[in-house]
Amino acid sequence: MSGWGVADKMGCLQSENRSSGLSKIHLNKLFLLMVGLSLLLGCGDPSKTREGAKTTDQGYQGKYPIVAVATVGMVADLVRNVGGEHVKVVQVMGSGIDPHLYKATRDDVQKLLDCEIVFYSGLMLEGKLSDVLVKVARGKPVVAVTEQIEASKLLEPEDFQGHLDPHVWMDVDAWSRGGEAVATALSKLDPTHSDQYRRNSQAYQLQLAELHEYGKTALGSIPREQRILITSHDAFNYFGRAYGLEVQGIQGLSTESEAGLQRINDLVSLIVEKGVRSVFVESSVPRKNVEAIVEGVRSRGKEISIGGELYSDAMGKQGDYEGTYIGMLDHNITLVARSLGGEAPEGGLHGKLKTVHGTEK
Repeated sequence: MSGWGVADKMGCLQSENRSSGLSKIHLNKLFLLMVGLSLLLGCGDPSKTREGAKTTDQGYQGKYPIVAVATVGMVADLVRNVGGEHVKVVQVMGSGIDPHLYKATRDDVQKLLDCEIVFYSGLMLEGKLSDVLVKVARGKPVVAVTEQIEASKLLEPEDFQGHLDPHVWMDVDAWSRGGEAVATALSKLDPTHSDQYRRNSQAYQLQLAELHEYGKTALGSIPREQRILITSHDAFNYFGRAYGLEVQGIQGLSTESEAGLQRINDLVSLIVEKGVRSVFVESSVPRKNVEAIVEGVRSRGKEISIGGELYSDAMGKQGDYEGTYIGMLDHNITLVARSLGGEAPEGGLHGKLKTVHGTEK
């Protein structure tokens, strides 16, 4: 076995099952999957990568830039910032794609096979890709960026069958720790540039710390009685914890779940009782349930608006400011603050937001 070892390849299993509340059935499934993965790992040479490239005592022996595949935009942006000029990032899921429902295409599998290293979020976010990631791990490092985030920073909702909430990127401070996982993995693959990866990670963490402080200030300016965030699905619990908001999702943590009529009625009652002024749609989730809530509130003689579209499981269009992780969160923070009665500049943290923030009637 090479220096990567079995433990390095099992990020998907460790991330998916860090909670102590797993049932016996879940543990049995985990055991079988671990056995299967161990067998897979024994079938190949994990040091072999694109065009026979290897990491040896003399360092990385392949071509630059190193090709890294990332599953979702938030992970891809993290790898771009840490990898810098030495790493080329290939992103599997683009803008507006729901990772909970995504199934790998033949081209996706080929990308995973052709690269030197794979990064994914973990904690069951890419559930339908899990089997593919396990198979790819037989020949190269497959890294969950959430793996080095402390357990104390992870949320375990009561109604999610003992699993952890995967939407960690909604807490900028927590997500910034993922940069350490990326830097560690790239340094192991390419020791020659280890210092550069560490410096890149630290520099990016400073940018994220500034964004986090902006979030606390802007969202903290919302009147306390208006700090209720209602969105399409339960993707904003970390956001609420980090920035002092009560969060209510119409659907559950995964968009595979359906919103029941009782849930919609309960949220309508909450809005009417609390005088909530806006609800929000999400870029990667159909808006029909939010529109049903708006109709329900109006049927009770109250007025409410759609505050705008938030980015939840996918970032904005690639090439736009909102298509970066910082731009995505800047957009969300600024839009929520302005729509719920807080104070935030229309252009966001650095004046780069291109969307005029308002409400839909």
